[in-house]
Amino acid sequence: MRVDIWSDIVCPWCYLGKRRFEKALASLAHRGEVEVVHRSFQLDPSIPKGHSLRARDMLTRKYRMSEAQVVASQESLERLAAAEGLEYHLAESHTGNTMDAHRLVHLGLEQGIQNAVIERLFYANFTENRSVFDGQSLAALGTEAGLRDVDELLRGGRFEADVIADHREAHQLGARGVPFFVIDGRYGVSGAQSVETFANALEGVR
Repeated sequence: MRVDIWSDIVCPWCYLGKRRFEKALASLAHRGEVEVVHRSFQLDPSIPKGHSLRARDMLTRKYRMSEAQVVASQESLERLAAAEGLEYHLAESHTGNTMDAHRLVHLGLEQGIQNAVIERLFYANFTENRSVFDGQSLAALGTEAGLRDVDELLRGGRFEADVIADHREAHQLGARGVPFFVIDGRYGVSGAQSVETFANALEGVR
């Protein structure tokens, strides 16, 4: 069985959904038969590469929320994350163009360490408040995750077409947001669902 997971590095619900899915997968007797592939979805590819802005500023503009509403929403999300063992620091989290971050995830797939790469990027963004946008920071994070040839990748455009293709496929499948899970090419699960929901979906498609 293969599970494709579309996400964006700057999406806090994606990291939460990843952890809940992993807990569901760990509870299954046939977990060793499941291949997980992380796919790319850019929430805002219009932001120039290398640029970033405070997530709170983006949320107030995009959803016309007050600063107080954004703060309350982020604090609630931090509590949900903590319940799954994740440490979020959203007050200073940033958003931006994640093309290069996604290219590192594709390189991770090629080198057999994709999960380690995307986990390192999520942790850097939401726990450490490190940049996942500028080349120098991404090069360091990729190396920390165990990637080889990171500098060479970031100097060129390799995997850009793959990132775009992933995003296009998600839209073709009906996804308008992330996280988005497709189990065995037959069953879709949208959002950071509960551990029980993910477990039931994995068992039901088996």
